[in-house]
Amino acid sequence: MNASAAPHQRDKTGIRRNFDGVADSYDRVAVLQQEIGERLLERLEPMRLQPALILDLGSGTGRLCARLSGLYRAARIVQLDLAANMLIKSRDNNRLTERQHLLCADAENLPLAANSVDFAFSNLMFQWVSDLDKAFAGVYRALEPGGLLLFSTFGPDSLMELRNSWAGVDDYVHVNTFTDMHDVGDALVRAGFAEPVLETETFTLVYDDGLALMRELKLLGAGNVNAGRRRSVTGKGKLQAMLAEYRSRYGQDGMPATFEAVYGHAWVPETKQERADTPAPGTYPLTFRAHTAT
Repeated sequence: MNASAAPHQRDKTGIRRNFDGVADSYDRVAVLQQEIGERLLERLEPMRLQPALILDLGSGTGRLCARLSGLYRAARIVQLDLAANMLIKSRDNNRLTERQHLLCADAENLPLAANSVDFAFSNLMFQWVSDLDKAFAGVYRALEPGGLLLFSTFGPDSLMELRNSWAGVDDYVHVNTFTDMHDVGDALVRAGFAEPVLETETFTLVYDDGLALMRELKLLGAGNVNAGRRRSVTGKGKLQAMLAEYRSRYGQDGMPATFEAVYGHAWVPETKQERADTPAPGTYPLTFRAHTAT
């Protein structure tokens, strides 16, 4: 990462490395992520969709893709993830059919043809992109007129206890930052989507101590990937100071950690306006082609 990059710019190499490293353990600890995903799927119930091609952005180990495949049995599904090991895990865990494809690529540079996707689905991926406008513009380009984007992401109150506790110790960026719901909505409008609908839901998880929270974040691949993070090892003294700050501020009955889930959906207008500034598709190859179940 360039030293002049903005402090909150995402380090994609770090993101890929983190998630590649936790592919085998992710499903065992991703309880909240799975719950948010289930609640996101529930939002499909009133929507009458008959998609021919579904894009699952940030598909991870494929748990939700398996649910989408059951809901839309005639649809082809592309699982897209930045981390190849997550896609390998999905291939190994799920009975992939000829309707399903695995694509290792960057969500900010979608290697998909314009107007080729009917429905784009994403559970907790957009918080990992550096340029939300670029990511939404790419999804808009890939969706056909009348296509749907349904997604979840984390809002700015997420991990506020950990962030505030580190702020009392030094000026480095120790905790990933997240975009406000209203800014997410504005980015959707700028991309060309019509009348986005967004809502938030807050979850509070309680840990035995601050170290337990940090260990879980590491097992989820959700370590700090901001350019402004400390590059050397954080000293034991500063870590202990942060934990003391955490206990002082929040540690009455256990150590709480807030997670703000943002749910959103938006439609591409039937009279879709093509944007001259929309990013062209990338050149990422299909890492794994469809696998027929035996």
